[in-house]
Amino acid sequence: MTFDEIVALLDTKASGKTSVIEGKTVISVSPENWSEISAILKNESKLNFDYLMCISAYDKGDNKVYGAAYNFYSTVNNHYLEVRVEIEDGISIPSVVELWKAADWHEREAYDMMGLKFEGHPDLKRILLSDDWEGYPLRKNYKEPDYYHGLPVPKDKSYWD
Repeated sequence: MTFDEIVALLDTKASGKTSVIEGKTVISVSPENWSEISAILKNESKLNFDYLMCISAYDKGDNKVYGAAYNFYSTVNNHYLEVRVEIEDGISIPSVVELWKAADWHEREAYDMMGLKFEGHPDLKRILLSDDWEGYPLRKNYKEPDYYHGLPVPKDKSYWD
């Protein structure tokens, strides 16, 4: 299916619950509608998005709005879709772990690095950083600590190259 055909089918299944981001082949969904839309994406035979490729967390840069970009592929129907869910800081996005098991680690990474919370996730905890790490390193307003457990955190990482 083409992007326009996917959008039209979603509109017949859940009218007014998705929108196209202007100038992009990307669908936007509110967190309130995400559970319903994600179930349609997975279970509707004409869509059959059986492969969650990744979830990329992003920061809009206003210290208020953050998002998750979901990239789906249907191995059966050979089509692709990107869906974005944006939230204000502190609002949760419904977890899709029950639909796509790969979401388990993707959602944990988005939580760990960007601070996105996923309601209904079976074990939402840090996956890359230690449990006592403060802050979310991929947020644009993140300030790297000077020390962690009494050890200096290197600021000049040029020697890592």
